[in-house]
Amino acid sequence: MNALHLNDFSLTAREAIAEAREIVAALHAELPRNDLVAWTAGNVSARVDLPKEAAQAAAEAAGHVSGDVSGLFVIKPSGVSYDELEPGNMVVCTLDGVKIDDDTSIGLSPSSDTAAHAYVYRHMPDVGGVVHTHSSYATSWAARGESIPCVLTMMADEFGGDIPIGPFALIGDDSIGRGIVETLEASRSRAVLMDRHGPFTIGADARQAVKAAVLCEEVARTVHFARAYGDPQRIDQDQIDALYARYQNVYGQKDHA
Repeated sequence: MNALHLNDFSLTAREAIAEAREIVAALHAELPRNDLVAWTAGNVSARVDLPKEAAQAAAEAAGHVSGDVSGLFVIKPSGVSYDELEPGNMVVCTLDGVKIDDDTSIGLSPSSDTAAHAYVYRHMPDVGGVVHTHSSYATSWAARGESIPCVLTMMADEFGGDIPIGPFALIGDDSIGRGIVETLEASRSRAVLMDRHGPFTIGADARQAVKAAVLCEEVARTVHFARAYGDPQRIDQDQIDALYARYQNVYGQKDHA
């Protein structure tokens, strides 16, 4: 069985992969900048969609290949310091989490959360980015196995309601990924708190997933303090729906071509 090499892909595909590596490397800087991680914990990944013809050509060039090459994703290498992250050491994987050989990240293994990211990409085709952190306040809610109630308009805007708690799952296979997908498919939230583990966030692209991670920690902290000093009340569901619809469809600058 032959390994798939980056050079097996077309020039257009390699350019898309290079761009994703640049983006993912840069976005990792946002995690320590926003106090979402400690040491080498946490990771960002980005999907790389490939034209069907490019995926087929790569598979044919490599012979019989193990893994789903209909698309790829780029993810942080395991255990590498944030100060050492750069586009060249971002690891490229198939949608089954199998590393693509290349000439820059030789010897680097992908994040230990790769199987979870891969499962999300395979089962949630609209997701273009996934982020995992151990940010302190969000993880404290996860440690209690408790969802964060929607008591803030910002939560209604960004997450469309409560930030749900996902099931407990051990790292190492796709159990965490299954828990993420099962929980988020039943919610509008772009964040899930995996029970006694920590937050995972998704987005249409990696930048949106990072934004969700930053705001998840912000609301986790604010609601923590609110509960310490009182009994904050959840916003009525019809008001949550109205806030969410406005933020998703009206807020910000729109392209009026």
